[in-house]
Amino acid sequence: MDCETVRIHLLDHQRGRVLPEMAEAIGAHLVGCAACAHEDAAEQALTEALEHRLLQHAASPALKRRLAASWATAPEGPPSWYRRASRMLAPALAVAAVLLIALPFLYSRGLRSPDGGHAMIVEAVNDHLRVLSSQHPLDVESGGMHEVKPWFLGRLDFAPVVSFLGDDDFPLKGGAVGYFIDRRAAVFVFHRRLHVISLLVFRADGLPWPDSTLDRRMTAERGFNVALWRTGELGYALVSDVEQSELARLAARLAGGA
Repeated sequence: MDCETVRIHLLDHQRGRVLPEMAEAIGAHLVGCAACAHEDAAEQALTEALEHRLLQHAASPALKRRLAASWATAPEGPPSWYRRASRMLAPALAVAAVLLIALPFLYSRGLRSPDGGHAMIVEAVNDHLRVLSSQHPLDVESGGMHEVKPWFLGRLDFAPVVSFLGDDDFPLKGGAVGYFIDRRAAVFVFHRRLHVISLLVFRADGLPWPDSTLDRRMTAERGFNVALWRTGELGYALVSDVEQSELARLAARLAGGA
């Protein structure tokens, strides 16, 4: 099964609406294709955000009683203006649904555009936002780096090199397996007072680095500070809303021992 077919059926696959044979084929493809697995994770995150994170307000008991009374006594008649409007809006809603499915795919293609340096920064911020919005951002909670780093063995196709173990200024809270563009990444979560700091470690090959000579490139994107650098075969992205000077201090500790 090719990537295009898998991505068309991702949402139905997640909701159990495909035949068992197709579900098995899609599952096998996701195991072997990192790019499609990334799209699958993005779809799941979007579904969770839409279903669980939008504000919901329960109707009051008095309103429920009034509605129940009106439903019981209302005579049948011609469709209301609301129903007629709903029929007119249905095509627009269908287009919106298609866009919700297609946007993750189009976004991932955009990351491979010639302006790859900025796209990598955007991706790092988005990955940090996933950490902030997740109800369970950590797969392993920290008793120290000596417990977190070994947890990644067998879960990644590389060994993350991070020698800074955390301290009182930047305590390590734990780690998780994530994605950076089209590849698996080790995600380490540090704190600075009440601020969350995400460190992503990933294979650096094949990515559109803006300048391989830049060391700990620091920039700002959507209110977050980002330090992006590579050391040998590994790339590093450090993201938080802490002050740039504090993030640079942590980046120096991480890069100095990497």
